[in-house]
Amino acid sequence: MENLPIYVYLVFGLTVLVTVFLFYKATNYSKTFLIIIAGWMIVQTAISLSGFYKITNTVPPRVGLLLMPPLVMTIILFSTKKGRIFIDGLNLKTLTLFHIIRIPVELTLLWLFMHKLVPGLMTFEGRNFDILSGISAPVIYYFVFVKKTAGKSVLLMWNFICLGLLFNIVVNAILSVPGAFQQFAFEQPNFGILLFPFVFLPSLLVPMVLFSHLTAIRRILLGKDI
Repeated sequence: MENLPIYVYLVFGLTVLVTVFLFYKATNYSKTFLIIIAGWMIVQTAISLSGFYKITNTVPPRVGLLLMPPLVMTIILFSTKKGRIFIDGLNLKTLTLFHIIRIPVELTLLWLFMHKLVPGLMTFEGRNFDILSGISAPVIYYFVFVKKTAGKSVLLMWNFICLGLLFNIVVNAILSVPGAFQQFAFEQPNFGILLFPFVFLPSLLVPMVLFSHLTAIRRILLGKDI
């Protein structure tokens, strides 16, 4: 970690800040959201700096503490009345543009690979094509919400495709983490996401991206305004 260039930390740190801001904006500046996210980030910072995630030979794997709480929260929001009210109040325009964060995320993964902290399959030089979601996000935003020459069907298809790209890299990333369930990248495992500040990738950025796609898909399929 001490060999990582400062720009890696700067780019990733700014990406996290932009991610939180854009989602905060999509919630119409909900203070409750900001408090919950700030608390979650503080908890994950404390846990990761303690070295908790560096121990990878446990069953169940400790990485689950990064992934499961946001997943459970997502399920709760989509399955409760208050949660669905919150979801339907989100700004879909902002959530679409939100996906530009996936560009600096992919650059960060490339740099981590170059410094032997993640495997090559997690980069756009390997099995990860998620950068296409980030590149296409402003294009979709422009034609759907600005020019209005593309409709709900285009937005729906784009969200499904990008969701597939997300699942692809998440599965490969999880199965590359050192531990009992590792299936890939034994020569250079996915150790980087277990270190601060990169724990925010699985614990914050990925869940927000997933939530954004699920929100858009729900809204479109239910015929709600976009």
